[in-house]
Amino acid sequence: MASWNSIPLEITYQAMGWIAFFAWSISFYPQVIMNFHRKSVVGLNFDFVVLNLTKHSSYLIYNATLYFSSAVQNQYLQKYGSKEMIPVAANDVAFSSHAVLLTAITLVQIVIYERGGQTVSKITLSIVSIVWLAAGVCFFIALPNHSWLWLINIFNSIQVFMTVIKYIPQAFMNFNRKSTDGFSIGNILLDFSGGVANYGQMAVQSIDQNSWVNFYGNIGKTLLSLISIFFDLLFMCQHYLLYPDQRPLIASKISKAQEPLVKEKESEENV
Repeated sequence: MASWNSIPLEITYQAMGWIAFFAWSISFYPQVIMNFHRKSVVGLNFDFVVLNLTKHSSYLIYNATLYFSSAVQNQYLQKYGSKEMIPVAANDVAFSSHAVLLTAITLVQIVIYERGGQTVSKITLSIVSIVWLAAGVCFFIALPNHSWLWLINIFNSIQVFMTVIKYIPQAFMNFNRKSTDGFSIGNILLDFSGGVANYGQMAVQSIDQNSWVNFYGNIGKTLLSLISIFFDLLFMCQHYLLYPDQRPLIASKISKAQEPLVKEKESEENV
């Protein structure tokens, strides 16, 4: 296994990795805190949360297995070369573990807080069921030949797929409501910072090793940052440019509909 050629680059790599870890990890808290203070999850798309849990669970399986399993590491080095470095760092495992925990807490909030009639769509439930069923089938395919690297790459592909689709329901909900009220922009700003730091970490490793294998050797991590940054920019555009300081369109219509009743009640009280 390869070692670092430059100590300053190694320190920079570790620093950027933990910056990404803290930015991504802290990004879960603004939404959780907002839900707690409001005692409501209205405005947070439930499909986003359910898909997110599957995404982070798959990513945890990939990161933890490649980081801790010597058998899988040997298979990786056999495929990409003995001089290459394992593309998963301790911060990747720590982030995935924390992400699964916080996403699960958000799901609990969805159960106990005001939902406003929102539910998880049948499409999302079907997608999640099919994905885990396919993962189970892949496990039994990999078992006879101990093709563990192939198997965890399947989980890596799952997390990329879930990353692609998980943001779409929230983006459409914001568009339909013409508002981002109830969806924490703090989450997005921190997520964006984590994605940039993650790319920086991978670039530092590539510069030190004079090789770009870690970008396509861990394509899931590469695509994770790219897709996240794209949707983060979209959500920032919705929050700051398209629907700044706007309450949900549905709520405003309800308020207008109630205005005559309020005026009538005030008139009766004056009489």
